[in-house]
Amino acid sequence: MTPELHRPIAIERVGPAGLRVKVDANTAECDALARRMNLPAILAFSCDFRLEREAAGTLLAHGRLRAEVVQTCVISLDDFTATVEERFTVRCVPTGEETDDPDPEALDEFGYENGTLDLGEAASEQLALALDPYPRAPDAVLPEIDDGADSGPFSSLSDLKWRH
Repeated sequence: MTPELHRPIAIERVGPAGLRVKVDANTAECDALARRMNLPAILAFSCDFRLEREAAGTLLAHGRLRAEVVQTCVISLDDFTATVEERFTVRCVPTGEETDDPDPEALDEFGYENGTLDLGEAASEQLALALDPYPRAPDAVLPEIDDGADSGPFSSLSDLKWRH
């Protein structure tokens, strides 16, 4: 299956000096990614990569992504536009050679196959990780809750208890 944002690059293109690559999503790719990520819309998405060799068959991908997304506020349920900016580094390894290191400080790993790394999918995964799981519009205010002692479904029962 081809991902929504597909930007394959042969890892052999990464020389000793590294390689810079820019991934820009077009409108159709943004729409497809928005559906995948359950967002009302992705208005713009780009990611700059600097690739460098780490060891035989392993690359480090340093990235800087920027996206304009439309999210739904968890308080008001209104849609609002948000800017997502994130810097990241992932280790690119052959698929199947990923480590099972549970260390949260360890670099995330991204697999590649047949000597080809998909920078579009790597960028998409990082965008998904960077999204706020509980998006809140800038002007959203939590409603006031009156938690007075006289309210609630059992308030009349407490009155009965004290009458005896």
